[in-house]
Amino acid sequence: MPNALVWFRHDLRLDDNPALQAALDEGFTPLPVYVHAPAEEGEWVPGAASQAWLGRSLESLDASLRQRGSRLLIRHGASRRTLQDLIDASGATAVFWNRKYEPATQPRDAAIKQALRDNGLRAESFNGSLLIEPWDIATQQGQPYKVFTPFWRAAQTRLRLPAPWTAPPRLPAVDDAITGVPLEALELRPRPSWDIGFWEAWIPGEAGAREALEIFIEGALNGYRTDRDRPDRTGTSRLSPHLHFGEIAPWRIMAELERVRSAANGADMEGYIRELGWREFAYHLLHHFPHTTTQDLNPRFAHFDWAKVDPAALEAWQRGRTGVPIIDAGLRELWTTGYMHNRVRMIVASYLTKHLRYHWLHGAHWFWDTLVDADLANNTLGWQWTAGTGADAAPYFRVFNPVTQAEKFDPRGEYIARWVPELAALPVPLRFAPWQKPDLLAHVAPDYPRGPIMDLAEGRDGALAAYRDSGG
Repeated sequence: MPNALVWFRHDLRLDDNPALQAALDEGFTPLPVYVHAPAEEGEWVPGAASQAWLGRSLESLDASLRQRGSRLLIRHGASRRTLQDLIDASGATAVFWNRKYEPATQPRDAAIKQALRDNGLRAESFNGSLLIEPWDIATQQGQPYKVFTPFWRAAQTRLRLPAPWTAPPRLPAVDDAITGVPLEALELRPRPSWDIGFWEAWIPGEAGAREALEIFIEGALNGYRTDRDRPDRTGTSRLSPHLHFGEIAPWRIMAELERVRSAANGADMEGYIRELGWREFAYHLLHHFPHTTTQDLNPRFAHFDWAKVDPAALEAWQRGRTGVPIIDAGLRELWTTGYMHNRVRMIVASYLTKHLRYHWLHGAHWFWDTLVDADLANNTLGWQWTAGTGADAAPYFRVFNPVTQAEKFDPRGEYIARWVPELAALPVPLRFAPWQKPDLLAHVAPDYPRGPIMDLAEGRDGALAAYRDSGG
């Protein structure tokens, strides 16, 4: 059997893997390969939390391959040169991979595909990540969508999802003469192990993704429409990092949801599927508007009067020391677990971009470095949506009040008490705005900020004034 490289990237699974399956179907011996080349990601080199997850996910993938008689070949260096080195070492006549969609990796992959084909090799790429690819849908005028609802309505009419499949229990062995480097050589795991809290909540890898899906279906799916906005409850799927790293295929999630669909859970299920649609929308935008990873999609914000950053205030926001409990809770959850509840992400982002009036890129870069589910498409869409500068965005003049948001979505202050434990002894109403009783706050939590780093009314007024002055 001829050899084919199967180049793993953000598709770290064996089941439902189109590139691996194509190699098998066409009679090749698949040589699983991971090439570590973070510098090729352009301006968005993966952050520290992502790297920590990646290390554990690669370890899981290699273990799954070894259980089947194969193994993962790990290399680091320039992708094109490294793949050619492996071709030379193995005599491979084909390279298969699943597509990535980031602005830096799309042209790189296209150049690699052309170079391989010019050298007489087969080079094929597949959709391993999305329900519908970004170029497969357009408006009646042939333009990309900028509003979610018509995008998703059109996308649903085009969905042709494959049935999930299982990788074979045995895979051909990889010749011992073909070598890689040990996973430790990539230095993905942090030293010291500041990520230790992550793994109390997460199991990276394909098995962890399956377990997370099962837990969601058996639990949080029922009541999802309302509970997904409650950070004090386990009301979301927590599949986002598994989807980002390709540890589970989105069409498998859809199939499992359909398997358990009933009259009782139909509305909750449709609510969750709509959230998968937002992920598709994010990739649609990223492909068609690649500049938006660093620039506003809405050109009217090109000359918006963003405030000059106070480094101390920005650090207080990053560390969960703003004096606004729901915001501090979210940022401390992020620091401890590599994750932040989505509703809280919006509140946190609104405070940064509206009350402090800092450009959304300051928040996007922080999330990029600290989230285990840091995904360029979703990160860009989320920050531009909240800042009011992107597609289908919440208008800039919509300023979230973090106190009323906390009262609505964390009504007993339990989320705040968990992540800002120094406030747990306060009566529930004061957990939302402890500065209203400064003497009690000083007694109960002497080290907590006496008030917000930016007064809520003052920050809101400043944001609205800046918006008016810019022609809003």
